[in-house]
Amino acid sequence: MTNELLAGLMFPVLFAFVFLGIPISFSLLVTAALFGLPIYGDVIALQMYAGITQTASNFALSAVPPFVFMGFMLERSGIAQRLFEALQMWLGRLPGGLGLATMSMAGLVAATTGIVGAVEVLIGVMAIPAMLAYRYNRSLIAGVICSGGSLGTMIPPSLVVVIYASVANISIGQLFSAVLLPGAIMVAGFFFFILAVCAIRPAWGPAVPSVDRPPIVERIIVTLTALVPVIVLIFCVLGAIMLGIATPTEAAAVGALGTVLLALVYRRLSLAVLVDALRETLLVNCMILLIVVGGSIFAGIFRVHGGNNLVGGVVDFLALGETGVLVLMLSVVFLAGFILDWVSVVLICLPIFVPLIDAAGIDPIWFAVLMIVVIQTSYLTPPMAPSIFYLRSIAPPEITYMDMYRGVLPFVGLQVATLLLVFFFPQLATWLPRVLVN
Repeated sequence: MTNELLAGLMFPVLFAFVFLGIPISFSLLVTAALFGLPIYGDVIALQMYAGITQTASNFALSAVPPFVFMGFMLERSGIAQRLFEALQMWLGRLPGGLGLATMSMAGLVAATTGIVGAVEVLIGVMAIPAMLAYRYNRSLIAGVICSGGSLGTMIPPSLVVVIYASVANISIGQLFSAVLLPGAIMVAGFFFFILAVCAIRPAWGPAVPSVDRPPIVERIIVTLTALVPVIVLIFCVLGAIMLGIATPTEAAAVGALGTVLLALVYRRLSLAVLVDALRETLLVNCMILLIVVGGSIFAGIFRVHGGNNLVGGVVDFLALGETGVLVLMLSVVFLAGFILDWVSVVLICLPIFVPLIDAAGIDPIWFAVLMIVVIQTSYLTPPMAPSIFYLRSIAPPEITYMDMYRGVLPFVGLQVATLLLVFFFPQLATWLPRVLVN
């Protein structure tokens, strides 16, 4: 059996393990070990250990824990609840106001932690009871929560961006800048859709009656004390990274400290809150980095078997051209997102794609943004949409799977529209990095 054939068989074996219910990190490691044995024999364990040390010594990945901690501190200390109340006070009077407040909240939470599941669960727990109380359309509720949660993939400091940049050897600051405009376009599209559909069908998302809104003085006080400090913290963290003032790790550490200080100022900091946030951060960080280790070792064994030559030969045989290669790679990412989580998609696909990107002369920043948008879209796309399964874990029984599937479809269309805009106008992804990052 040739090495190229073994490389090709690695993916069916990996997917077989995943479908058997084995966690993706262990599926990657076991597959890598099985296919590494014919080459390395008894020293396969040493080769896998080398993958662990390589991941542990990757300085770019050290930004992951403090970014995760920021999000959990916002949740555990009650800061996120204060944010939602402030946004609800100002946006509630508009058609679909609670949906707009929820989407705004999702964008802010996504800007503190890049974990899709964490963003979706956090905003869902707060927003679903409020929207149900005002008899919002159940499909609209599902669509808002799922699409808002998916912003954790796109909005800096997305962990997808951090992992992608570390694997592709791209500046994290440049990639943060690159996703900023497409992310803003996508959020604007979400806002316009919610506002438009609720203006056309007021029963789907009624405005909050004036009697339920607090007086203007109270709204201003809540805004100054709850909303402004968090926004300033987010801008300082992201601005320091994109302007090159601080490394992502340094900026993330400052942001993590900032959330602790905010919790202290709000008198919500306690030993229990701090320990709980640290424990959740440890669990999520271990999960992510174990997948990173498995993906790195899997990709290394694939390359040793000549996998890159196999993929290159297939592309040459198909004679697709630059656009065809680009569409093929994005299609693979989209389909892989049905089965694998985003970390696995990046770690498995990217080492294969990088040589193809270089050979085709594709701008790596532009491709990175396209791939990140596709990963985000795959989170919402039925039938295997992970965002729907996250929502099912927190949604009441009256919100059915059919409500969820109907609700996400318009937002999938808006994500595809964003993808097409970036595809046909690459400057949306490449202009800001040239301006902000030297």
